[in-house]
Amino acid sequence: MPTSHRNPTVTDSANVVRARLLAMIEGDALPADGRLPTERELSDSMHIGRRAVRSALESLLAEGLIWRKQGKGTFAGQPPDKTQLLAAEIVGETNVVEVMEARLCVEPVLAAMAARHALPEDIDRMRNLAQRIVQAGDSDSIELWDGALHRLIARTAKNKPLLTAFSMIDEIRGNQDWRGVRQKARSMRSLQDRNAEHVEIINRIEAGDGPGAEAAMRKHLTTLADNLKRILTPDGG
Repeated sequence: MPTSHRNPTVTDSANVVRARLLAMIEGDALPADGRLPTERELSDSMHIGRRAVRSALESLLAEGLIWRKQGKGTFAGQPPDKTQLLAAEIVGETNVVEVMEARLCVEPVLAAMAARHALPEDIDRMRNLAQRIVQAGDSDSIELWDGALHRLIARTAKNKPLLTAFSMIDEIRGNQDWRGVRQKARSMRSLQDRNAEHVEIINRIEAGDGPGAEAAMRKHLTTLADNLKRILTPDGG
């Protein structure tokens, strides 16, 4: 009997697209902002129908590995919450030190709650993002992946009011005028030291150790806050 050759189904093709997209997300194939090519660009470059491309993207979207911004495109990682307008109103009335104080109030608690809710796939995503920070070749990329990791931890806590508070702080934290100050604060310590702190936070979350995750996040943010204060008040005043 002649051998039959089954034509690939949409599902087969979608799995191929998904594998290639995951390789792009986990590798160095994306620009600094994490933006993915359009559906048409993916379809043309992979020689696969747009229906399969769309199916693969929907799968990744459902898993929280990508997100979409209206009119801007599709991006790797976790999206910010929709608190931009309120944050924009507050940004001119606060400063870097106040924002760090707010982060210290909110993020350690979120890390503790994440330890109660994190699934294995959440931990895998956290470790992937932590690795992207280490592999980043410039300060903008470090900022991108660092923010994505902290957002993922906040979302994993599964507490909407606290997530909203975090998201507003995170949006304010993204102020362009403050970015240079944060970069100087980060440069006061090695990337390896910061990565060790991220790994410790993730390890505690994976172990379901709420108090340990809270303490690890507090230590991480306190070090950054202390460095910011040194930069802003170099005379100690």
